[in-house]
Amino acid sequence: MTGKHLEGCRIMIVEDELLIAMALEEILQDAGATIVGMVSCVADALALIEREDFDAAILDVRLDDERVTAVADTLEAGAKPFVFHSGYGPELLPQRHRHRPLLRKPCPPAAIVRMLCTAMA
Repeated sequence: MTGKHLEGCRIMIVEDELLIAMALEEILQDAGATIVGMVSCVADALALIEREDFDAAILDVRLDDERVTAVADTLEAGAKPFVFHSGYGPELLPQRHRHRPLLRKPCPPAAIVRMLCTAMA
């Protein structure tokens, strides 16, 4: 996938593995996005949601021993689009969020960009 498909979009990354977070940051920036924050725990994600304006988020399903359910619920309540990004399957997603897009790690960069574009459409 070429071009700046996410030009002007502000994205939040919630990922506890630093190298994966950095890879996502690079992929999304290459697609034209601005990263409003990279956080690695639920508390930081919830704080970022309160203080930043953004267009969409990409969420790891599991952050150390925490699940991102509270983050997903907050994003949904605020009508913010998001996608899950996980090495786990949909069985770890809360039942109420299983309709959400799930990118399985490892995931090609083009698929990540495409899924975020679709979520924001």
